[in-house]
Amino acid sequence: MGALVRFDGHEDGYAQRMASTPPQQSFSHISLRPYGNPLPLGLFSFGIGMVLLAGIAFQWMHGMEVRAAGILMAAFVFPLELLAAVLAFLARDTGAASALGLFATSWLALGLLHVVFPTMRTSFAAGLFLAAFAVMLIPLAVAASLGKRLLALVLSVSTIRAGLAAAYQLGAPHAVALADGAAALALSVLSLYGGTAFLLEDIRQRTLLPVLRSGSGLRAINAELGDQFRRLPQEPGIRQQL
Repeated sequence: MGALVRFDGHEDGYAQRMASTPPQQSFSHISLRPYGNPLPLGLFSFGIGMVLLAGIAFQWMHGMEVRAAGILMAAFVFPLELLAAVLAFLARDTGAASALGLFATSWLALGLLHVVFPTMRTSFAAGLFLAAFAVMLIPLAVAASLGKRLLALVLSVSTIRAGLAAAYQLGAPHAVALADGAAALALSVLSLYGGTAFLLEDIRQRTLLPVLRSGSGLRAINAELGDQFRRLPQEPGIRQQL
């Protein structure tokens, strides 16, 4: 849900309202713009991409097939994850948006790498990238655990998978690549469940499959609307600075 602040001075009836309002006070009008939940789209596309990564890790594909997988990552997974990230920012879920944004561009980067170098099994540059990527996922997983523990689980397993992929790219034995592939398949299953759970929750307006909400994530579903707007004046886009 987005919010747009507009001062009432541009609305009809402003003079009449201000006639009974102390002059030292000012008021603002909040227009709410509801958006669809982007998590099902993000998780489903993420799961498809993980199947492709598992196929590469298990060496189910070689040469031109790896290039085809890279094209699919860049042309299919990347734009859908990017769209989900933009919608998550508009819906004011900074944690989910940050995670989706990082994954979106990582799909583009890895996809292009496989397109340009389809026969290259390891790369020191890719290893450094994946190692840094895994580290950056840790605070996102911790933050997600405060509200959406299912999303935190997906991010935690993603951190492990990225770490395994980084280790293999930096010289670890082939068994590590197999573990990377297994983690990718596990993430595909988790993404299928998570996307379905969030989709059903959005359609039925209640939790059908457990998504392990807690804290702020649980209040977002159960709390009254006024309680959720209490901190709105301090949120980015409304307060003066980020």
